[in-house]
Amino acid sequence: EPTVRTELMEQIPPIAIFLQESRPKFPAAFFEYLMPIVLRYLTDVNNQVRKAGQEALLILLEQDLVAQSDIENKVCPILLDLSAPDSDDEYKVEAVNIICKMASMLSRTTVEHMLLPRFCELCSDGKLFQVRKICAANFGDICNAVGQEATERLLIPKFFELCSDSVWGMRKACAECFMAVSYTTSPEVRRSKLSPLFISLISDTCRWVRQAAFQSLGPFISTFANPSSAGLYIREDGTLSIRPSAQDVNSSSCQPSNNIPLMSSSANAA
Repeated sequence: EPTVRTELMEQIPPIAIFLQESRPKFPAAFFEYLMPIVLRYLTDVNNQVRKAGQEALLILLEQDLVAQSDIENKVCPILLDLSAPDSDDEYKVEAVNIICKMASMLSRTTVEHMLLPRFCELCSDGKLFQVRKICAANFGDICNAVGQEATERLLIPKFFELCSDSVWGMRKACAECFMAVSYTTSPEVRRSKLSPLFISLISDTCRWVRQAAFQSLGPFISTFANPSSAGLYIREDGTLSIRPSAQDVNSSSCQPSNNIPLMSSSANAA
């Protein structure tokens, strides 16, 4: 019964946490018995079971309960198979969604060597616009996960493609995550490549794209500021924050710093 398998999946994370806390008594129970179930349910025929398996996997990764070797040798190969060009459409959409969500939880080396090549392929998926939409919406998170060098070498060309996609929802998603992408690049790339690209979005024929671009204009401009002099920096939760100067701290030490909430790229996935 799919409902039984779904319920079982929901119990995996708390059981795994218990085993982690009791590792001297259960040294290998999670890796021998529970992890194989999670991986198997990622390819279950029932979509609710797969969804429960995906949520369980993300919780396990977030809690740092999956060994690096298991991530590279077991989790990533399954996701690469599910997101392959000849994979079923539904499985592919789910796989790219997991890849984007787990990128921030993995080491930069793992993301760059194992997941980034497939992500770049999926950005150009001509069959499913849903796949390209997920890539566009999470583009900033992937840039942050791999760092400046890989972003400028591999991701910026793909970002240009998505910003000129024939589907306006793709261009809108790019406009919404523009600040996160810009923040990962060098000042020169920001000035010479991203600025003209942003102008094209702010002049787009679709008013929804233009509106999203205008809403991202201030955040994009903030990435040109020198953090040491302007005090602007991006927090881990995707918000633009202002670090008070030493003089301000001395004069009003009890006053909280100003945080300007910005929509992170992952929050715009919908």
